[in-house]
Amino acid sequence: MSATPHPNPSHVWHALEVDKTIQVLESNAEAGLSSSQVKQRLEEYGANELQESGGRSPLAILIDQFKNIMLLMLIAVAIVSAVLDIRNNDFPKDAIAISLIVVLNGILGYVQESRAEKALAALKKLSAPLVRVMRDGKLTEVAAKELVPGDIMLIEAGVQLAADGRIIEESNLQIRESALTGESHAVEKQADIQVAEETSLGDRVNLVYQGTEVTQGRAKVIVTGTGMQTELGKIAALLQGVESEPTPLQQRMSQLGNVLVAGAMILVALVVVGGVLRLGWDAFEELLQVSLSMAVAVVPEGLPAVITVTLALGTQRMVKRNALIRKLPAVETLGSVTTICSDKTGTLTQNKMVVQAVELNQKSLRVTGEGYAPQGEFLSDGRAIDADRDSDLQALLVACALCNDSFLQEEQGQWKIVGDPTEGALVTLAAKAGIQKDQWSSRLPRVAEFPFSSERKRMSVICRTRQEAGGRSQEVQDYALSSLASHNSAYLMFTKGSPELTLERCDRIHTGDRAVAINDAQRQQILEKNNQMASQGLRVLGFAYKPWSELPPEGSEETSERELVWLGLVGMLDAPRPEVRDAVARSREAGIRPIMITGDHQLTARAIGIDLGIAQAGDRAVTGQELERMSQADLEREVDQTSIYARVSPEHKLRIVQALQRKGKFVAMTGDGVNDAPALKQADIGIAMGITGTDVSKEASDMVLLDDNFATIVAATEEGRVVYTNIRRFIKYILGSNIGEVLTIAAAPILGLGGVPLSPLQILWMNLVTDGLPALALAVEPAEPNVMKRPPFSPRESIFARGLGWYMVRIGIIFAILSIILMEWAYFHTQANVIPNELSRDRWKTMVFTTLCLAQMGHALAIRSNTRLTIQMNPLSNPYVLGAVGLTTVLQLLLIYVPPLRAFFGTHFITPIELLICFGFSSLMFVWIELEKLFINWQQRRKAHR
Repeated sequence: MSATPHPNPSHVWHALEVDKTIQVLESNAEAGLSSSQVKQRLEEYGANELQESGGRSPLAILIDQFKNIMLLMLIAVAIVSAVLDIRNNDFPKDAIAISLIVVLNGILGYVQESRAEKALAALKKLSAPLVRVMRDGKLTEVAAKELVPGDIMLIEAGVQLAADGRIIEESNLQIRESALTGESHAVEKQADIQVAEETSLGDRVNLVYQGTEVTQGRAKVIVTGTGMQTELGKIAALLQGVESEPTPLQQRMSQLGNVLVAGAMILVALVVVGGVLRLGWDAFEELLQVSLSMAVAVVPEGLPAVITVTLALGTQRMVKRNALIRKLPAVETLGSVTTICSDKTGTLTQNKMVVQAVELNQKSLRVTGEGYAPQGEFLSDGRAIDADRDSDLQALLVACALCNDSFLQEEQGQWKIVGDPTEGALVTLAAKAGIQKDQWSSRLPRVAEFPFSSERKRMSVICRTRQEAGGRSQEVQDYALSSLASHNSAYLMFTKGSPELTLERCDRIHTGDRAVAINDAQRQQILEKNNQMASQGLRVLGFAYKPWSELPPEGSEETSERELVWLGLVGMLDAPRPEVRDAVARSREAGIRPIMITGDHQLTARAIGIDLGIAQAGDRAVTGQELERMSQADLEREVDQTSIYARVSPEHKLRIVQALQRKGKFVAMTGDGVNDAPALKQADIGIAMGITGTDVSKEASDMVLLDDNFATIVAATEEGRVVYTNIRRFIKYILGSNIGEVLTIAAAPILGLGGVPLSPLQILWMNLVTDGLPALALAVEPAEPNVMKRPPFSPRESIFARGLGWYMVRIGIIFAILSIILMEWAYFHTQANVIPNELSRDRWKTMVFTTLCLAQMGHALAIRSNTRLTIQMNPLSNPYVLGAVGLTTVLQLLLIYVPPLRAFFGTHFITPIELLICFGFSSLMFVWIELEKLFINWQQRRKAHR
């Protein structure tokens, strides 16, 4: 049964009191729902499952492949050809060959499109299998799909939540919501709080969500949403509501097919009608055979295979640059990107909290170093200080190391944190000054603690002092310990937490080797420093300590955490990746605009964005609350000016991408969480994180970053541009030849020559082999020097844009002129020079066939550059072209001089002199293109001198 609308949908659960929520849902906080209520609600709301909307079946995908206009024309050609062959008692080899090509192209398209949509299946995995609930006044376990609104859930650390709910009561509850918000740090939850209706998803601290994980504490929760009415369900609905648009390459190939087929039909009509008027109805069958050959000639049968291989080669190159392509067309699509919407955490940043600044009494320090490696310096006014001899710093760092539940460890040369990233940053900070946590834990063992609570926003640990030292340096340890006042006390309590709330519990401040009374001016200065650090996007913690002669009683935190000694402030940040600044600069140089879209706080997002060059000082960051108030029209006006979006929800990300697309932008969107999946699917290129990304985001994406690095996107964009340039290059190469073939075939009956110069089978050979092999070689042509120093070409430009259409027509006409001149001469030459049983009168057809094939070899050598002469280019920069030209030439000669192949392809033996004439005519194609380059260069020089 599908889920029906949520009860009382107008209720905004985070804005309601607990009692009101229980009343609205007609439940009982102690006894839960009754069995009859559960049964009724299951019938009314359905199972707690994500509902799947229908997609295309494999059969529908396969049928769609044969709706391609070029394949439809080939199918018609095959049918007519088979009828004619059977009528003349000939084996229908042309029809069979054409049919095989149609089937192969259909299979090729099916394989590319038949990836099953697995994003919803990945979403379903996020549901917990069993849930502890109160029903009929008893604690019981039920299957997740049996949950209904009003159920009372009991959750604890390690539990994955199976539904959305309002917290009734909690104890030290922290939940990791990265799957929904994209932010790695756990969220501290509170029951007895109401927040404003417009509060963004990441700040609704009184709610829990399906698919998230409890990392600490426990709670009682009333279920407010199940199935498609959960936040996860809304994402599933968004995901299924996004329709995939054809890629630029698919649109261009569709346009190309329409133009070619329409042109071919017009030309066929002219030839048949003109031929009948000139020769009468008796020539209709011959004219029909001419039109069949023309129809086969106009369709570039080898083009889909060449494009697929080119894209596949592009994916291999991208994998070497840490970008895994999931959908082949995405390779070329990357080259069209005009805007990159990037998440912050882990993509632009290292996903590692790193302490950037320390504020002591009358001293500001900047801390260097990257990641969790315990190497770095403490700088004061740009100069390094001796941390071992700074008593204020030593005291603060001891507190950082001991008031901490995380550990620093080295694995295979990499430093990692076991525990919370924020606490890990503090352990690393202490280690940079030689204060190792394990050594100090032995020196000052923890004997009691007051754990963190969301009400106090602090935690404290009580350590017993010892006289024996066991660290890296007896001198340093004693010095650090002696810097703490009353070090002879039996116990020391270290406290860390909210700077404001910790400071108000302090009556003294640590300075030098003693504690002195703190005055109002010092308090004001500390608060100003705190605000200054927070405005820079830093997460700030305050530290204090207190000596004790005896152990404080358990549960006495409210009275014990008083009369503290203030130590200082520590500000940390998920630091930017060092290589991202260059990548942002490169993307801007390439005409690509980077945008940050994050669930993090706007101050943090803005600080990172300005640091990386994504935004400028003074630029504002738009928040999710502001987006809620904007209409789509307002947002479309905003997206051109805004480069940073903070505290956003899944719907916001989707709206931003859609607004950019409506403004004509071609958007790449990165993401790792479940919340990113709809926007990833909507974007022209969806890019998931390979390391931190969820299965949902990966299944919804076109590309996966194996290193979660923004710089990799820019590298992949470069590869995409190279691929598109090469695709255009071999389209020019293939279609120039096809136009020449069509015109040559059409000219034969007009000139009154007997028969069709090229059979459908010979045309297939040209299109698949003599055109196809060099085209594949052109697909690996190296990048042009300026590939990332120009704006992206419009993704909506025609395939014939920037002179490609005129080039194909021009070169096709030159092909035809050369071939027609040769055909006219060869026809009369072969009629006059016949040796019975040795040379056929029809060998003129083979000369035309050979000339067209060999002319393409010269074309392949010349087309590698639009301006540089072939002699100026290094042949070894793409040796595959030389290899393809040599191999294809040999294969063409085999069709003429190997009797079985000659019989199958319908060719005729030609003399060495006639072969040399074919080589001579075909080489004129190469000469013509080189002369065009000389003319282009002359024009450019002339313009430069003006």
